[in-house]
Amino acid sequence: MAKKKHIFLIGFMGVGKSTISSELSRLSKRKEIDTDAQIIKEQKMTIPELFEKKGEAYFRNCETNLLERLKEKEEALIISCGGGMAMRKQNAALMKESGIVVWLTATPETILERVRENQDRPILKGNMNVEFIAELMEQRRKKYEAAADIIVRTDNRTVEEICREIMSQAVND
Repeated sequence: MAKKKHIFLIGFMGVGKSTISSELSRLSKRKEIDTDAQIIKEQKMTIPELFEKKGEAYFRNCETNLLERLKEKEEALIISCGGGMAMRKQNAALMKESGIVVWLTATPETILERVRENQDRPILKGNMNVEFIAELMEQRRKKYEAAADIIVRTDNRTVEEICREIMSQAVND
């Protein structure tokens, strides 16, 4: 059995996965893959367009297929996952088989502050408020917990502090 090598960053939109991924990539000298960006590149359309034209199920299948391909990669990667990636049991299993899964968390208030100006979040369309975000986070909490090997809080912390915590627990090469 191959040793766990990738570091997967999971969590709700706006917790800082992309920001943390970039810095972890720099610190660990590992290549970084953003699953949403990879799917956009492969499908040649934005995520809102994918949801609209092909549906959420199609997009979720793209995520699973990408995880299956990443599992086969020899080099250790930093992988920033879309917010819903861990909702499928199959995806959580694929991540756990090939890496360490880090669940980044933040409060609903922090999330709203971070995503307020972003229009590329189909799930928040017309629901840009703390109550809706808190409810959606609660719906996803058990699945994030089940997928996670490590839980790291991002509220009121610097990128460096968060990365140091992840590196101390997840990087063993």
